[in-house]
Amino acid sequence: MNPILALSGSGGAFPVLTVFFLCVVCTLLLSIGAASSGENELSEFYLGQRRLSSVVNGLAIFGSYMSAAGMLGNPGLIALTGYDGIAYVLAPMVAWSLLVLLVAEPFHSTSRFTIGDSLALRLHARPAHLAAGITSVVVCLLYLTAQLVGAGALAATVLGMDGPGAQRVVVASLGFLMVLYVFIGGMRAATLVQGVKAIALLGTGLFAVLAVLSKFGWSPADLLEAAAPHSGFGDAFLEPGIRFDNRTSKIDSLSLQLAFVLGAAGLPHILMRIGTVSSGRRARKSAAWAACLVIFFTLAEVVTGLGAAALVGSKAIAADAPSGNTAVLLLAEHLGGSLLLTMISCVAFVTIVAVVAALTLTAAASLAHDIYGATIMRGTASEKSELVVARLGVGLIGVAAIALSMNAQHLNIAFLVSLAFAIAASAILPALLFNLWWRGFTTRGAVWSMFGGLLVAVLLTTLSPAVSGNPTALLPDAEFAVFPLRNPGLISIPVGFLLGWAGSVLDRRQPGGADYTETEIRVLTGTGTGRRGGDKP
Repeated sequence: MNPILALSGSGGAFPVLTVFFLCVVCTLLLSIGAASSGENELSEFYLGQRRLSSVVNGLAIFGSYMSAAGMLGNPGLIALTGYDGIAYVLAPMVAWSLLVLLVAEPFHSTSRFTIGDSLALRLHARPAHLAAGITSVVVCLLYLTAQLVGAGALAATVLGMDGPGAQRVVVASLGFLMVLYVFIGGMRAATLVQGVKAIALLGTGLFAVLAVLSKFGWSPADLLEAAAPHSGFGDAFLEPGIRFDNRTSKIDSLSLQLAFVLGAAGLPHILMRIGTVSSGRRARKSAAWAACLVIFFTLAEVVTGLGAAALVGSKAIAADAPSGNTAVLLLAEHLGGSLLLTMISCVAFVTIVAVVAALTLTAAASLAHDIYGATIMRGTASEKSELVVARLGVGLIGVAAIALSMNAQHLNIAFLVSLAFAIAASAILPALLFNLWWRGFTTRGAVWSMFGGLLVAVLLTTLSPAVSGNPTALLPDAEFAVFPLRNPGLISIPVGFLLGWAGSVLDRRQPGGADYTETEIRVLTGTGTGRRGGDKP
């Protein structure tokens, strides 16, 4: 029997419900206390006045990045597919090297609030802000919708509220709470939620690892030996080929991995968190702390996934949920009964809440700062009016995400997360790297790269098996899948870089590239650190 259903059916929903709503109330009260009353309210709302320490910001970045998919889905994938699942989970750790070495400090030094600010330092402001704003909103909205759909499925079940109607109620409630958090407290409220989530996630991850290893004499080798025979695949469980057993699936896996590895360094809500510290050096340290935490938690996912296979059995996990998403919950019930299961369920709630808060704030900032302030008002908007639009944007993004997710509760929308990463890798990262490190980059190159990467990624996904042509697709009864891969990254990412290069080379208005002097000084020396237009040091 599904452990969540057993928990909710036996009165176990009460502690879950109690802990969850205590967290909601405390966070809401603290977000009210975090509301800005200073003279520079815009910087306060977007970045918390850049007052966070490197360690706290590293925790918050980790909290923004690790979603419920990582907490529940990755161990389940390992439990069901062994070696292939481990390779899939470990590969995205490479992305953090890219973020730490090439992006974090230079981006902080060239950006005031958003990706558009970094581009506009050397490019024409309106087209740069417009392209960055639209791309960031699309990425955040896709990711946000997927998170809320998952929240509805998980929360309604844990609280004993099964059925589409109950899931919609949970989604609407969670979305409304996140809008309220961010509307009142801005970045400070989001940081609070992300910090609580990070500590809870790391604590439960460490406890699960210790509990699993204690069952096998603290020997990883014994854990592997026990997992293989209980997987149903024998020794093949520890070899490649269970999940990716043909050429198309292997190429699809490569495409997906490429999107996750490169996309993580271009996610707007991660980049926005880079700016919440006071210097580029602290930004790099924040990213390094986040990278260490991601690596630790990823290794914890490997141990818990193998532990679930060894102690619960892959067949039992697949019978409970073919996706493997309940593997951690089944393992928790095996290790610690209802108490540990309650803890894991509550952490899953907080995990979703933290990611939703980060995405909502980032999308609202892109709407207010890039699209309204820099594009519509041509940079003449006052901070007060932009702050009003930002808070209205929080509501608009929240309502849009709630509406989309409420109508998608019965659909398989898992591809939305991989599409968000693919767009970040195809549209945002090429423009960002070219802007920071290539003297010949121009405004046309930025526009071509961002809009081109966005359109190619969306078009190829629409024509892929993820949307039509098979029983697990978004539209299983339709048939227009002419692109063989479920993730477009293998094509759209090179296209994004190629368009950025071609647009710059063919730009006759800026032959040889836009003025790179100030950007180069900031990138190489770390001076400036985005303190422009009234920002306080």
